[in-house]
Amino acid sequence: MTTSSWAQTNPLWMRYPSISPDGQTIAFNYMGDIYKVDAKGGEAVRLTSHPAYDYNAIWSPDGNQIAFASERNGNFDIYLMSLNGGTAKRLTTNSAKELPCSFTPDGKSVLFTAALADSYKNAMFPKSYLSELYSVSIEGGREVQVLTTPAEDARYNKNMTQLIYTDKKAGENIWRKHHTSAVARDIRALDVATGKHSFLSTFEGEDRQPVFNNDESAIYYLSEKSGSFNIWKMDTKNGDSKAQITKYAENPVRFLSVSANNTLCYGFRGEIYTQLETGKAEKLNVTIRTDHTPYKNTYLRKSSGASEMSVSPDGKEVAFILRGEVFVTSVEYATTKRITNTPEQERSVSFSPDGKSLIYASERKGSWNLYRTKIKNENEIDFTHSTLLEEDEILANADETFRPVYSPDGKEVAYLANRTELQVINLKSKKIRTILEGKWNYSYTDEDLYFEWSPDGKWFLMDYNAKTRWPNSDIGLIDAQGNK
Repeated sequence: MTTSSWAQTNPLWMRYPSISPDGQTIAFNYMGDIYKVDAKGGEAVRLTSHPAYDYNAIWSPDGNQIAFASERNGNFDIYLMSLNGGTAKRLTTNSAKELPCSFTPDGKSVLFTAALADSYKNAMFPKSYLSELYSVSIEGGREVQVLTTPAEDARYNKNMTQLIYTDKKAGENIWRKHHTSAVARDIRALDVATGKHSFLSTFEGEDRQPVFNNDESAIYYLSEKSGSFNIWKMDTKNGDSKAQITKYAENPVRFLSVSANNTLCYGFRGEIYTQLETGKAEKLNVTIRTDHTPYKNTYLRKSSGASEMSVSPDGKEVAFILRGEVFVTSVEYATTKRITNTPEQERSVSFSPDGKSLIYASERKGSWNLYRTKIKNENEIDFTHSTLLEEDEILANADETFRPVYSPDGKEVAYLANRTELQVINLKSKKIRTILEGKWNYSYTDEDLYFEWSPDGKWFLMDYNAKTRWPNSDIGLIDAQGNK
């Protein structure tokens, strides 16, 4: 990124680019605000300046307005704004997160996703990540449910007889790369008249973000069929006819949109590109002259938000995780001490048997590893009032290791390796032994397998999930030396 005292030229991390229907303008997100820039590049114009985060702008069919998501009222709602800027109009008011997908072809409504109200006939779990599809008038008012099943990136064809969308079958992270499983996203189509859904893509990996070309003879979409996300094209009448448009090898294409003249617009490596189907990709040279307010330290008073906690052996302190950092607070006094201060996330905190050290997992060096913080001065009796702390590395390797728990004598630490395997490390010798192999377990989310040392340190109780029986778990009694 080149900077000067006056402007930023070609800044990185311009996200959610969206090209206007006439192909002349691109709206994008940068540092929490929405900008517009000529489709050939140049100086960007800032459209929003609210302290809240604004993103995911979409264009009205006539190109005169954009809709976007903003958390100005504590959660993401949908707002409408003129292409020329001005005061944004709030369209949705629910306390859930609403994310715009597209305008209806007549420009009178906005399609959006949100987890508001499942149908009682829906067999899917009522989870916040399994949203429904709605529409809301650009005049505001009550939303209308279009589908009770997840339909991301949804958009109608011009005569509104067909709706194409990205399906979602589970809570898989949208930024995960190279994901192949039964819950990988696919492109689907809804026949509006019959209510029948059909698959347009069946690749075992991720297919996303379908958009019609101008005459609706084809659909452009993103797929990892080529390794990284690239733009592909399928024939609307013959879904088996598919062709790869972009051929990037190492980094993914994101945020696909298309104009009425079939100019493709997308994000790649934090910058904005345009491309005709048979043409060469062109990177936009963008200049941003906005004077962004520098970030300042903010002191927060928190009474909620701790994701986990561990009580000290004497019951006088509680260690907890808040915003990815380890803290310890006194039970008797209004004193809280911050233990970690890292750019990485910490979790899985627990006390040693003597209460003089804390062990936790931290995502450093490219994987989850185990760390320990000790009270350095032997005369200091607790963390809350300690003056000197010392952190050391317990285990750091390529495996994903988390949920460390001290043995009752404090000489060893048990933990989960790669989500499914129970291992123990001796703190003095650093030798590792496997207690239960990962082949006996199936893990759906990190740390969903529970284990506990016996009071004498000779056994483990552990629940385990065979792949053929998940989510019904069993409980096993396992020798702590890994022998039985």
